[in-house]
Formats: sequence, C-alpha cells, structure tokens
Amino acid sequence: MKLGIVGLPNVGKSTLFNAITNAGAEAANYPFCTIDPNVGMVTVPDKRLEWLRDSYLPKKFTPAVIEFVDIAGLVKGASKGEGLGNKFLSNIRSTDAIVHVVRCFEDGSITHVEGSTDPLRDIEIINLELIMADIEMVERRIDKAEKAFKGGDKKYQQEAELLKRLLAHLNEGKLARTFPGTDDEMAMIGESDLLTLKKTIYAANLGEDEVASYEQSRHFQAVKQLADAEGSQVLPICAKLEADIAELDDPEEKAMFMQELGIAESGLDKLIQCSYELLGLISFLTAGSDECRAWTIKKGTKAPQAAGKIHTDFERGFIRAEVISFENMKECGTMANARAKGMIRSEGKDYVMQDGDIVNFLFNV
Repeated sequence: MKLGIVGLPNVGKSTLFNAITNAGAEAANYPFCTIDPNVGMVTVPDKRLEWLRDSYLPKKFTPAVIEFVDIAGLVKGASKGEGLGNKFLSNIRSTDAIVHVVRCFEDGSITHVEGSTDPLRDIEIINLELIMADIEMVERRIDKAEKAFKGGDKKYQQEAELLKRLLAHLNEGKLARTFPGTDDEMAMIGESDLLTLKKTIYAANLGEDEVASYEQSRHFQAVKQLADAEGSQVLPICAKLEADIAELDDPEEKAMFMQELGIAESGLDKLIQCSYELLGLISFLTAGSDECRAWTIKKGTKAPQAAGKIHTDFERGFIRAEVISFENMKECGTMANARAKGMIRSEGKDYVMQDGDIVNFLFNV
C-alpha cells in the first residue's frame, strides 16, 4: 500500500511524515522545503503476528508494510505549473490513496501561505488543483475516444459520452469520486487514473492542547462534515505531538507520555486503521519455524487469489487451504493442539478469506 501525503505548504505534512516514518525529512517554516518526494516505509503493527512470532521463534519475521510518500506543498496554480507544479501531481498519481493534511490549529509564529487558518478553503485549493489536472486528462481521453469512434470502432462512442458527463461534473468543481455513475461506469472511469478518484483521508492537524478534545474544535468539525459528505475519512491528529512521541524509544515512557496527553493510540496506528478501512483491506497470516508473515489483500478475496499473493504457482495449482482463525489458534496454543481438537478447517476454491486467518495452502503444479 502506497499513501501520498499532500497539503498546502506549512500545514504540518513533513512533521507528520517524520513522526510516522522517522525518515528525517526536512521540516522548515517556508514553502517547498520538500523538493523531492520523501519516501518512508513503515511496518503495520499487528499483535496477532507478534504472538505467532513469540510462539514459533521463526528465522524470519515479516509484517505488512505501508509506503508513505511526502509530496511537496501544492499551491494555487499547481496544475498550471505554479510552485513546483505538475511534477508533484504526477507523484500523487502513483499512490493508492491520499492523506490530505489540513491545518486546524492557530499559530501566528508559523506562516500560512494563505494568511489565515481556514481548513475548508485550504481543502478547496488543493482539490481544485487536482480537479484541473483531471480535466486535462479527461479532455485528452475524450479526444482519443472520439477519434477511435470516427475510425469505425463503436465501443468508443459510449466511452466518449460517459467522459463528457464526467467532464461536466469536474467543471462544476466536483471530485471524480463523487460522480454518480454505475459500477460499470466507475470501473471505466477508473482506468483513467484520475487524482480526484483516489480515496482520501483528511488528517486534521490540531494544536497540542486540542487533540485530546478534538470534537470541540470548530475547524475539525468543519473538516469532518466535508469528509462525511464525500465519503472520505477524517483523522484528528497533532503532528507536533506525534513527532515528540516518535522520539521516545522506551515503550513504557511512550505509553506514559501518551496517557498524560489523553491519547489512546499513536497517530500512525490510527492512520493505518483508517487506510485499511478506506481501501477495504485485510490481512491473513502464515506461520512456521522459517517465517511468520502478514499478507495484505482486499476484502472478499478468495483463497486461490490469496495464495497467489505468496506465489503464482500457489494459485495456479491450488488444491485447498488449511485455515484457522487467530482467536482459535490462540485459544489452542499450538497448531498441533488445534489439529487435535479439529479446529483447523479445510477450505476450497470458493472460500472468502477473513481478517486474521492463519493459512497453509496446499497446491500441486
């Protein structure tokens, strides 16, 4: 999973990126200090996988991984090359989802590129630039489809008509992900890799004294209302506090500090949960003395396709899957006990994988 962190300059993007990846990206009080997109890989915390590791003591331990890309601050006119322009729009295009950091704190000592704190205005500025870039791409696709239709290929007539409806929607300042299309139409639109089609998490960056009582923040409530209306997620977070938490190496000290602040879990944990939920992802687990590993798949994935995540031969020669839920495994203590109690199920090609399944795939090529 690859998430792009975007936002206006000086809203806390790089501070948040540093906190969640410990990658040390430069964070400064001026626009465009992030010249190249910084990339950080973080492991997905999973207590189930840690339990399996402690039980099996494997040679290799492989959690799931999320890649975060910190993309330079966009400004008005980015779609026309202002600021650092289209270079950074293309960096967003390669991500699975967008984490849009929005400044929801008041601080006169930190320059705001628009002169004041107004999260809805800031969101509109970023979204408008993404819409403008999408309009250019849709216009090119319409032109291509119409030329193909004139050449005698009638299937492109339907595509051109759909894209014209989408173009009208975008020209009204609306996001592609709010386009009222059928499932088939949205699948066709999805081939365009549009920026405003990407699922979005709004990270509402609050002040240190606000994050524990974020529901009372008028700025947070404004962002939440907008996110709810477009089917996005909103995450209350304080990038400054997350940076302070990330600097603590001692787990007990970290837990005590968070308890004092009234923070139940770290911003990274909450962001990962949001990302999995937003993208419809789950994890299944494989365990043994050689390796304990988490594998990320889409909800609804069937056993053969899940096996294919490990190796294409597993899917091609799939016979069956031996499956036990993590809860049952933990209750039994060992795989041998689970087998003796008849807790391990034999599942076929139509089995839909569940979050936390521990699986052994049987195949023959």
